[in-house]
Amino acid sequence: MSIRRLLHKFQSRLRWRTSRSSFSRVTVVSQFFPPDYAATGQLLDDLTSRLAARGLQMQVLTGQPAYAYSQDSAPAISFEPNRCIRRTSVTRLWPQQIRGRAVNGVLFCLRISLRLLRYARRGDLLLYTSEPPYLPLVGWLLYKLTRTPYLVLVYDLYPDVLAELGVLPSDHWLMRLWRRLNRCVYADAQEVIVLSEPMAERLRRHCPAVADRLHVIPSWADPAEIQPLAKSSNWFVSRHGLEHSFTVLYSGNQGRCHDLVTLLGAALLLKDEPSFQFLFIGKGPQHQRVRQLVYDWGLSNCRFLPYQDLEVLPYSLTSADLAVVSLGIDAEGLVAPSKLYGHLAAGTPIAAITPPGSDLQRLVQNHGCGRWFANGDSAQLADWIRELQAQPQLAAACGAAARELLLSSASPQIITERYWSLLQRHLHAEKKLNHLAP
Repeated sequence: MSIRRLLHKFQSRLRWRTSRSSFSRVTVVSQFFPPDYAATGQLLDDLTSRLAARGLQMQVLTGQPAYAYSQDSAPAISFEPNRCIRRTSVTRLWPQQIRGRAVNGVLFCLRISLRLLRYARRGDLLLYTSEPPYLPLVGWLLYKLTRTPYLVLVYDLYPDVLAELGVLPSDHWLMRLWRRLNRCVYADAQEVIVLSEPMAERLRRHCPAVADRLHVIPSWADPAEIQPLAKSSNWFVSRHGLEHSFTVLYSGNQGRCHDLVTLLGAALLLKDEPSFQFLFIGKGPQHQRVRQLVYDWGLSNCRFLPYQDLEVLPYSLTSADLAVVSLGIDAEGLVAPSKLYGHLAAGTPIAAITPPGSDLQRLVQNHGCGRWFANGDSAQLADWIRELQAQPQLAAACGAAARELLLSSASPQIITERYWSLLQRHLHAEKKLNHLAP
């Protein structure tokens, strides 16, 4: 490291430490953060940047990359205007498997706990995410030891997800203990944030005491970064030979809570119609199973690509003529697919494959941005794919409605304002912002 870079790093740290006692600061704790591909980390990156731009000092405590396949390390500490990112170095064993994620999550929590104990007297407002899922327990224990206030941002409802995946039975002693501890976590939190109303309903039933501090704030996408783009002007389309096919896209995590078999069933029904192509971008626990089914069923109309870099996303998402978002039969209210919002920004018709009565069903039906299909209804999905290809005006209308839905309810400006208002309730009144908020 050159003397100039060393001096710059020292000056940045000095400015950060000097301002720490004068300005309000929020510390966000999450295991995943860019350059990881995990959508939760990418959204936190965007949110903390926007809050920092409003004058709020933000600190992010996170881990080294686990899902950035072209990058296995990042700076241990980096300073930006009003934002500091600290990455702890812990093991990254089997990141694609449940046991690996469990071990890595425990080690991350142990390492972060030591750092959080050092911050307990500094007056930060702490925001814990559910990545890893037992991280909020750390926040609750720290609160009991130091009375440090905290908020919880719930991405997935654990331990119920484990029961849905068949990892542990619902009445297992560990599940019962985890639920009991969760009730303590939510009861003592300043605020609890979930991503959808079905998740909020489950949480109210599980912990009625949190009802008056429970907020539904969905994920989002940036409509300035991701905009509708004609396939004829899209380099991603030409690079991957998608110009002359009707492309059905599944982009993102191929997780255990997602229904991909119904989608593959539609591909099977359309296998002899060469104008249709099914494109899977990403990876996840179901990836090998999906590839095996494609091979076993002889599906030449399915293609696979790895996760794309963030700057490629506006082009990969707009390569689709139809975007698929799915949930398994028992996953409603446990997870909320963030991939939906990128497709809305791209102005792409949405095929939602979920159990009846889901939040996704309500969205696509109430706003006219796509169509809902019950789990297992591959025949209806295949018929609608044919209908969209035959009626470009219908596809265009669904895409326009999708874009309008994002602009009216889940733009970065709307979501940032909601987080801003929530955080302002709990910041020290005697401390100020680093510049005037807009």
